[in-house]
Amino acid sequence: MSFELIKKVNEAQKKANVVDVRSGDTVRVHQKIKEGNKERIQIFEGVVIRTDRKDSHTSRITVRKVASGVGVEKGFMLHSPLVEKIEVVRRSKVRRNYLSFLRNRSGKSARLTGVNFDREGVNDVTDPHAEAEEARLKEEARIAAEEKAAEKAAEEAELTAKQAEVEARHAEEA
Repeated sequence: MSFELIKKVNEAQKKANVVDVRSGDTVRVHQKIKEGNKERIQIFEGVVIRTDRKDSHTSRITVRKVASGVGVEKGFMLHSPLVEKIEVVRRSKVRRNYLSFLRNRSGKSARLTGVNFDREGVNDVTDPHAEAEEARLKEEARIAAEEKAAEKAAEEAELTAKQAEVEARHAEEA
């Protein structure tokens, strides 16, 4: 009973379509970041050095990039609700699944040979839920900006009224 329940929950959270990501691909991962009560989307671009459990709901990729001379690796669960989308920028020819040798290399020796591929075909994974979430975030940002502008306009009108009142008092005294 409990295993069936767990399986049902896992299937409910599993995304319908996921981009076919392989080791050696250069990918751009759009991740949702929550800071306080604000949400934003951060992009992490790098080379996929590892793929794990591709067909499972726990499928994971490890992405590596060099930022300011320091190697940074980040693991992403493909079916996580925090991962908005993954787009393959470049595909390279590699002969292994785990590219740990890239950690010891820098510069030209860390380059991978590119392969031609159908970029639009690979990245054409439409997820209506993710698109709706992105639209919702944009709408919330727009509403917040409108509220802030209305608040500022009201404050400006109040200051103008006070200024007119002060000028009227000065005109009476003179």
